Amino acid sequence: MQNDLNNLFENINIAVDFIRKAGYAKSPVAGLTFGSGLGGMSERMEIELEIPYDDIPGFVPATVDFHKGSLIFGQIAGRDIVAMNGRNHFYEGYSMQQITFPVRVMRGLGAKTLMLSSITGGVNPEYSAGDVVVIVDHINLMGDNPLIGPNDERLGTRYPDMIEPYSRRLVGIAEKHARNQGLRLPRAILLALSGPTFETRAEYRMMRAMGADIIGMSVVPETITAVHGGMDVVAFSLVSDECFPECLEAIDLDVLLDRAKVGSQVIFDLYKAVLEDKDF
Repeated sequence: MQNDLNNLFENINIAVDFIRKAGYAKSPVAGLTFGSGLGGMSERMEIELEIPYDDIPGFVPATVDFHKGSLIFGQIAGRDIVAMNGRNHFYEGYSMQQITFPVRVMRGLGAKTLMLSSITGGVNPEYSAGDVVVIVDHINLMGDNPLIGPNDERLGTRYPDMIEPYSRRLVGIAEKHARNQGLRLPRAILLALSGPTFETRAEYRMMRAMGADIIGMSVVPETITAVHGGMDVVAFSLVSDECFPECLEAIDLDVLLDRAKVGSQVIFDLYKAVLEDKDF
């Protein structure tokens, strides 16, 4: 259904109406994502309702093993939020419009802020595996853009400005919390690729030369869609492995997921700090 761009606005409303009829009548202040290996964050929030993606009109199933694939409604720091417990990726074979449809629906429910999380590879030698970073800019090399196709002015302008894709105000709140807690929270530029392969040594060298600090397979499509919809965005990422060409080692997915369990606690605390701050 969501592939029909001419009816995108109507399809969003169909999904929103379904969620309302399922029992969620509130207007969330923010939409959140619990990214790869970070689904444990859902255990720390007050959950009022959970709906599998398979049940929501226009949503597509999550096919990655460590992504549950459900929309969660509840509270963090006393704020009403809606959270994606797992996301869809471009490499799963879905279109850009399909993987960003949940962001559209969260905006349709009333969310004016999007808070993103992910795991990424670090190409900045100042980063170590296990670091959590705040994303301040990105480079889109995914080969596609979720806004390609007909534009509905009810959803956003034809040519959204990407001069500040990640809210400086929200980044500042997160950095204030990090300082108060003695937490290292470097700023990072994310370079996004389609995946699902990890990169070659030559590609890591090229991406570092282009100005990237971290490499990932998500976040950018959601950010573009959110900006198009007038949402403020803040994004955190766990540096799950060090991608330095001269000492590159094969990636052990189990090790990455173990690090994600630890990093999810840090990212959840950052989510909570932003939501409860007086300047949110």
